[in-house]
Amino acid sequence: TFRKLAGCTLFITGASRGIGKAIALKAAKDGANIVIAAKTAEPHPTLPGTIYTAAEEIEAAGGKALPCIVNVREEQQIINAVEKAVKTFGGIDILVNNASAISLTGTLETATKKVNLMMDVNVRGTYLTSKACLPHLRKSKNPHILNLSPPMNLNPMWFKNHCAYTISKYGMSMCVLGMAEEFRGEVAVNALWPKTAIHTAAMDMLGGAGIEKQCRKTDILADAAYCILTKPKTFTGNFVIDEVLLREEGVKDFDVYAIAPGKRDLLKVRRAAQEKKLGRSQQEGADAAKAKTESAAATPSGPVAETFRVIQGAVTEEYVRSTQGVFEFELSGDGGGTWYIDLKTKGGSAGFGKPPVTADVVMSMSSADFVKMFTGKLKPTLAFMTGRLRIKGNMALAIKLEKMLSQLNSKL
Repeated sequence: TFRKLAGCTLFITGASRGIGKAIALKAAKDGANIVIAAKTAEPHPTLPGTIYTAAEEIEAAGGKALPCIVNVREEQQIINAVEKAVKTFGGIDILVNNASAISLTGTLETATKKVNLMMDVNVRGTYLTSKACLPHLRKSKNPHILNLSPPMNLNPMWFKNHCAYTISKYGMSMCVLGMAEEFRGEVAVNALWPKTAIHTAAMDMLGGAGIEKQCRKTDILADAAYCILTKPKTFTGNFVIDEVLLREEGVKDFDVYAIAPGKRDLLKVRRAAQEKKLGRSQQEGADAAKAKTESAAATPSGPVAETFRVIQGAVTEEYVRSTQGVFEFELSGDGGGTWYIDLKTKGGSAGFGKPPVTADVVMSMSSADFVKMFTGKLKPTLAFMTGRLRIKGNMALAIKLEKMLSQLNSKL
């Protein structure tokens, strides 16, 4: 097979683990030179990998590695690494701005130091690294900058629950927008983002144990990045979604990217559910719709009703005192409708229908996902990040409910 990136030099931030390392290993198989620009030189107590262990893997895969200690918050460290890369390999052909910081918290819950971290790493780090690499990229035959950042969607739903994080990631996307036009014809500048959750160390911290079974491997982003970086520099200013691009490239089997062997990935499950729902709705006539309406008037039975029955039995005065919140659930699908958990009124309660007092938090999701969430098979953080759970109201109380779930799981 023709090795398209053979001899090319890639400068990758945050390449000691996760997505950055996966992209590095993919390029290394072609015989590329990889500059590992990351800050982990000594083993981290909880996170795997250092710039040196990553270098060993890259060279074992067939590439050449240059580990550089780089905290992208420090401009001089970036400049030093760029100079070392040029001296070692003769230039830079590709920059991958992968280093990123994340905190999925509301405005009042996000500490200033977290805000500073996300702005410094995500926006400022991306901008300064691009600035340092651009003079050398312009000398390359087919130069690329690739930012791991999302398409810019100004729908408020992407801002309201984690405003600071969204601003910081959209800052990376705005670098794509501006630099692609500024350096059109000289350097290709694009963005890449996953369609569904990717299993990384960050995802483990956000979602907890078992989260990996609901994620895809970093390989899907590495394959998508390879497709972008091997295109001509005329391919620029694009906001690419991994699965969409790979489908265009002829990939049909996405089960190979699933972490859990033998399980369909999240997208396939959601797609099948949507198709089933659409087919059912097309077949239902007026009589069926009427019967459905009449049935909904009665309290549903099934897994959702059983879950709420157990929750009602588990509610204690301690939960009420420590939570002080009322949660309303708008569920779609079998056993759906409006349900509630009242952890504010004395004694607490849970059941079908509107809560006895105005809800502090309203959560919308499918009945199937609700049962999975309350039985520990679906992490609320992942459900929220992938759009399967929508939350309105007090996010701090939503987080309290998540903590309570971990205590209830054994009973459910």
